[in-house]
Amino acid sequence: MAEEENQFEEFEQIDFLRDRHIRFFQRTLQILPERYSSLETTRLTIVFFALSGLDVLDALDVIEKNSMIEWIYSHQVLPTDDQSNLSQCGFRGSSHIGIPYSTKGPGVPHPYDSGHVAMTYTGLCSLLILGDDLSRVNKQAILAGLRVLQLEDGSFYAVPEGSENDIRFIYCAASICYMLDDWSGMDIQKAIEYIRSSLSYDSGFGQGAGRESHGGWTYCAIASLCLMGRLEEAFTAKELERIRRWCIMRQQTGFHGRPNKPVDTCYSFWVGATLELLGVFQYTHFEKNRSFILSTQDRLVGGFAKWPDSHPDPLHAYLGICGLALIGEPNLKKVHPALNITQRAFEHLQQLQRTWKDNSHLKDSQWGSDLDSVSENYAP
Repeated sequence: MAEEENQFEEFEQIDFLRDRHIRFFQRTLQILPERYSSLETTRLTIVFFALSGLDVLDALDVIEKNSMIEWIYSHQVLPTDDQSNLSQCGFRGSSHIGIPYSTKGPGVPHPYDSGHVAMTYTGLCSLLILGDDLSRVNKQAILAGLRVLQLEDGSFYAVPEGSENDIRFIYCAASICYMLDDWSGMDIQKAIEYIRSSLSYDSGFGQGAGRESHGGWTYCAIASLCLMGRLEEAFTAKELERIRRWCIMRQQTGFHGRPNKPVDTCYSFWVGATLELLGVFQYTHFEKNRSFILSTQDRLVGGFAKWPDSHPDPLHAYLGICGLALIGEPNLKKVHPALNITQRAFEHLQQLQRTWKDNSHLKDSQWGSDLDSVSENYAP
């Protein structure tokens, strides 16, 4: 026990190496090591980790925002002239299938060019982080593509051609609908029923009914319901208390994702953000959590790893920093726990949504005035 306490004291002396983490994310945006080559099809998500990591670090000034915005829009799968590909619309993960670089105009017919629900989520988040107004996002096409992905049981495929279907993609779909301020892209009630069915006997959530509870899937379940505004409708107060207990029990030093598994940097966000959404994160041990996260920091090249003395990677680097932001690490921007972007980016989204509503009311008012004018001109 004394040895464990000494270990915590040693961890607590480690400084947070902000500048090295900034350089780590800069490199991530430029070139990836060969061992990440298999992730090329999901490059947009890796870019999201780097951009949002820089945003949490308050260091977006180190990138050229306009060129990055154009690159992201080049991965939007747009409708063709005849709109025969509406079921495929969204954002693709990269240019790996050789579609010509284009940020506007009609889409290009291609049997394998489809949006991916996770790439659409991270693409929209990245545009918000960069301060874009989303004016070039084809909302109706994205929502049409989203509706095609939902199965009868309420879960979602990732792509229209078929894939795994589980609670992760419900979260992506809920986030997309929330950001676009339009829930026509999903059947909310069916999604809630799937989430309810994923609650396990121990009060954690699995990927689906009868599957093992997991910190990541529990985050997806709770965050989805919070974005829908249906958390307290979906579960009783007693059920929510049990879910809180399951999450709090995931802390040892940092957090693990499942009972009897080692602690892992990413769960400081997945489980920590879930506890924040459930209103009980303050009852966790911040010092132990911070000590573990910093023990996985790479002091040479920056970034964070899954475990101490392991290679850093973009996912754990970003989520490690988010975990530190949740506990109030100085000089880090606050993170919105449900959307997994900074509070600053979230406030930008709120401003956009207010503008959309104002413009919609203006159009409705103008439409009403035009009707009144027609009535007057043609009155008997």
